[in-house]
Amino acid sequence: MAAVATKARALTSAVLARWPLPDAGESADKESRGHVLVVAGSHEMPGAALLAAVAALRTGAGKLTIAAPRRVAEGLALAIPEARVLGLAESRAGGFLQAGCKALRPVAPSVASVVLGPGMLDERRSAAFVRAVLPCFRNSLTVLDALAMSAAHGGPFDQPVVMTPHAGEMAHLSGLSKETINADPLRVAREAAARWNACVVLKGPTTYLALPDGTAWRFDGGTAGLATSGSGDTLAGLIGGLAARGAPPLQAAAWGVLLHAHAGHALRKRQGPLGYLARELSGEVPALMAQLARRDQPRTVRR
Repeated sequence: MAAVATKARALTSAVLARWPLPDAGESADKESRGHVLVVAGSHEMPGAALLAAVAALRTGAGKLTIAAPRRVAEGLALAIPEARVLGLAESRAGGFLQAGCKALRPVAPSVASVVLGPGMLDERRSAAFVRAVLPCFRNSLTVLDALAMSAAHGGPFDQPVVMTPHAGEMAHLSGLSKETINADPLRVAREAAARWNACVVLKGPTTYLALPDGTAWRFDGGTAGLATSGSGDTLAGLIGGLAARGAPPLQAAAWGVLLHAHAGHALRKRQGPLGYLARELSGEVPALMAQLARRDQPRTVRR
């Protein structure tokens, strides 16, 4: 990693304006804007699947499929009429069972990105489910969030993966203490990215994005109100939706992080610094994407 700059580059609106998202054009149909699959939720946290799924659509992804435990699938279908919803086998504790993989195989060829993990329960069984289902989506970019990240214990990934841990989750995954992680988050993010062969988004007051080759970015522009229930589920959905549109891992993560933060700032301006809800973030995203796209003439960002 000696050839990599010691510091992470600053992620700003100006950077994204020069790093435009893939655009299928004004005449594009929903197929050309990408199909995102959200595998998430549980009987205790069905809203996590809803938040991630709505966020994915708000980025401009063309099609949405949700796979959720059977006991919450019908409710999600009614709450998100834009989605196809599949009910998967679940354990008594509410985790996904490996038997659920069978229902996902038929949709795999059409899926551009997958969001796995928001709201999952039963870590042991859900991690086994994730490890079993990942090979079905080798040609898709997969966002691992929450308990789905425990699949990293199986070793490095051999397909495109974005992981979205906060310090507590990184401590659980790496065996490091939160104090160690918070003392040098850039180093931890880089080491995790190399260990797991993934794009790692280490969330915090400053969020670090790292690739296995040591490339890293930092984002300092968050707001305290984003530290609220469901906020991480929304971020995972944003990254998955951007990936469905064709953005590679680092670009999808960078745009997702900045859009998520800017949505928080927009709500802060209207409602105050605390108390806005994660469900309100996604509604800000389409206008924010349009604003960022107008800031500058597109040109390629050096990575």
